[in-house]
Amino acid sequence: MGLKPGYKQAEVGMIPEDWSTPCLGQLIHSVEYGSSAKSRPSGKTPVLRMGNLRDGSIDWRDLVYTNNDAEIKKYLLSSGDVLFNRTNTIDLVGKTSIYKGEQPAIFAGYLIRINEDKSLLDSRFLNYVLNAEFSKKYSLKVLSVAVGQANINGKKLKTYPVPLPPTLAEQKAIAEVLSNTDVLIESLEQLLTKKRQIKQGTMQELLTGQRRLPGFTGEWMPKQFGDLLTIRHGKSQRDVESADGDFPILATGGEIGKAICPLYDKPSVLIGRKGTIDKPQYMDVPFWTVDTLFYSEVHAPNNAKFLFYRFCLIDWRQYNEASGVPSLNAKTIESVEIFCPDGNEQNSIAFLLDEIDNELATLEAQLQKARHLKQGMMQELLTGRIRLV
Repeated sequence: MGLKPGYKQAEVGMIPEDWSTPCLGQLIHSVEYGSSAKSRPSGKTPVLRMGNLRDGSIDWRDLVYTNNDAEIKKYLLSSGDVLFNRTNTIDLVGKTSIYKGEQPAIFAGYLIRINEDKSLLDSRFLNYVLNAEFSKKYSLKVLSVAVGQANINGKKLKTYPVPLPPTLAEQKAIAEVLSNTDVLIESLEQLLTKKRQIKQGTMQELLTGQRRLPGFTGEWMPKQFGDLLTIRHGKSQRDVESADGDFPILATGGEIGKAICPLYDKPSVLIGRKGTIDKPQYMDVPFWTVDTLFYSEVHAPNNAKFLFYRFCLIDWRQYNEASGVPSLNAKTIESVEIFCPDGNEQNSIAFLLDEIDNELATLEAQLQKARHLKQGMMQELLTGRIRLV
């Protein structure tokens, strides 16, 4: 593809002629490795680790802490500090996040703090640059691998090319637009979290009879799952697998291929027999399952979707029957006892929960679309293909 008028080719791709691509080392004062002191499960100040860097921001879950005043003084973060993950797996090394001063914290030794020259570089802009696709590709060029871990040291970090607008104002404008996209993504994530919590509470109430839907007053009866469905084994897919097949072949992790004929063609609850045993699935179209995945024949007039949701309330790990790879037994599943309403109430509960799932799916699609939009905007804005000033 030819160059657009007013653009030139650079290591990060096509950029405007008035942009430059200095290496990061020309735009910063220093890079600083984090604390190597031992942390603890509780304490005075959080110690951010590589797992706390997520999508350009700080994930405040799964924290460890320190009470070491000398370490806190030396490594205390300031709002706007950019943290670079120098050691991780090949696909995660180099991930970068910005600390926004949410709460006092220091940073651990596998992270690098970048002390930028604020007269040359906006920290939010830098955070987006280091998370852009061209920077991820550069990481693959400069990383080294030892004992299964990839590493990018401070010296190599300083060599990263930075597509740089001619003014700090343009950096800030780009960062502001991308920050607004982040706000949208964060709001969708928070709404999804809230909706999932509401769904979980609703499931707990409706599926155990703590709350009844209008019009239903009949007594719930104690039943074993074996009264409501029959657990069946999947089979080898060797003889039915085909790239031209019409029916999904399911394993514990989801679809793994296509089959030329179905093993079962009615709504069914599925659950892992070995390995992943704690994540039930639901299918209402014809399918084939492998031997590590149980499927079920639901007895009329019971509702398969209701039973699927009821399966989801159970921690199936407590029924694990193996000391090594987790394993479930069909008879064990069928012997689990629950209180169960009649078929009509099952249908109504399943319909309501399905509506909530549809809302969640819509939100998840919106979130995915927003994330894709951000990635596209980053590529266009950070290489100057779209100019804001």
